[in-house]
Amino acid sequence: MKRALVVILLTFSLFAGAVFAQSTSAAAPSAAGGDFWSGVKAAIERNLGRPYVWGATGLKSYDCSGFLWRVLFENGILVKRTTARKFYMMLQPVDKKDQWKFGTVVFFDDLKHVGIIESEKTFYHAQTSVGTNRSDMNGFWKNKIYGFRQLPTSAGGLE
Repeated sequence: MKRALVVILLTFSLFAGAVFAQSTSAAAPSAAGGDFWSGVKAAIERNLGRPYVWGATGLKSYDCSGFLWRVLFENGILVKRTTARKFYMMLQPVDKKDQWKFGTVVFFDDLKHVGIIESEKTFYHAQTSVGTNRSDMNGFWKNKIYGFRQLPTSAGGLE
């Protein structure tokens, strides 16, 4: 009986591992090949227009750090789901000259909010009242900026 149970558990764990590996590679087409930044842009665009739900990571709804997590996940960067504050501590600093480049992660409001820079004029985020969207980097948002970090291009780019 114990032997049969062990065989069943081993079979299940092998099957589950294979399914996870397939779903991970299917979720990360841009990381396997092609241009990483095109994959980031595609992941962002694919997830725009979804409602804001605190603690959500998609696919139907997001909060701000869940939106960042989803963009990373869909590009093969597998990290534990975390908060904006912990993302700030985990990601590498960005040079001042690069802080407005596409893909730079921007943090606001004492690390309570996070988004992804599109340009010096716009950024992507999950906003409480609007959901996932592209917003203007206007005076309201610029006054709330806490700092910038690099979007990792591989899991090795994380601390």
